Amino acid sequence: MEAIADVIIPTCNPGEEFMELLEALDSQSVRPNRIIVMNTEEKYFERLKYGKKHIKKYPNMEVHHISQWEFDHGNTRNQGVRRSKAPYFVCMTQDAIPADEFLLERLLEPLLLGEAVVSYARQLPKAGCSPVETFIKNFNYPEESRLKGQEDLEELGIKTFFCSNACAAYDRRTFDELGGFIRHTIFNEDMIYAAGVVKAGGRIAYTARARVLHSHDYTWLENFHRNFDLGVSQADYPEVFRCVRSESEGIRLVKELTGHLARTGNRRLILPMLWGSGWKYLGYQLGTHYKMLPQKFIETCSMNRNYWQ
Repeated sequence: MEAIADVIIPTCNPGEEFMELLEALDSQSVRPNRIIVMNTEEKYFERLKYGKKHIKKYPNMEVHHISQWEFDHGNTRNQGVRRSKAPYFVCMTQDAIPADEFLLERLLEPLLLGEAVVSYARQLPKAGCSPVETFIKNFNYPEESRLKGQEDLEELGIKTFFCSNACAAYDRRTFDELGGFIRHTIFNEDMIYAAGVVKAGGRIAYTARARVLHSHDYTWLENFHRNFDLGVSQADYPEVFRCVRSESEGIRLVKELTGHLARTGNRRLILPMLWGSGWKYLGYQLGTHYKMLPQKFIETCSMNRNYWQ
């Protein structure tokens, strides 16, 4: 298959995983036309390049530098998309590593067949990932692929809009018609865009055969900060999330995870998991009510403090 897609990767202080990603993209059955890197803070990228001559072997890669004050989850990706002329593009994060050489081929398939206008990959836990994070990954990214549209809202609720641009492919014409990612948002730009797709009558493909290694064992405090920002994003876009709240899905996850840990001989992890889940919920609730909180407290709670400055 000819190269029909560009890959867009926002980076910040990239490390060896980014080099693994470039290597894996170079060996895909469908190779990207261009790799467009939107890098935050040039000094970090220059530090990565130092002593690595093989980075020059990617002539289809272009790097554009911005400052930390210019970075925005939605607009930075939009800037990368504007630099692309391909009919399809793939958004990835710097630490999402293709599990095999067929990632791009399989990810693009639902778009090429006209089944969907967005297609996102299955995320697999990396080696050494904790039992809790492993279960959460499999809970959010099951083995079965699925197409999602308006008719699934009653059954799936907020999961209808679930779509992670840690690795997702987009139809460029539809993306432009819908106005791209929301220009200024603290978090969740991928789900906000996916909600727009569904409400416009489009379909989202969860493509389980397209797989990346991508996981994080966050501490309870890191999860608190992430879920605070999640709550903020939902509070800022009530027209998207008012009728599909997250709480019920979170409760189902905790119940199933508790049972799984008990069945697999990991009972010792149940109390720490419940403790961490409590902090997630607290962060989420504070985020959804952030407009009632003082500015300094908001900045303390948020993962993305530059957003508030």
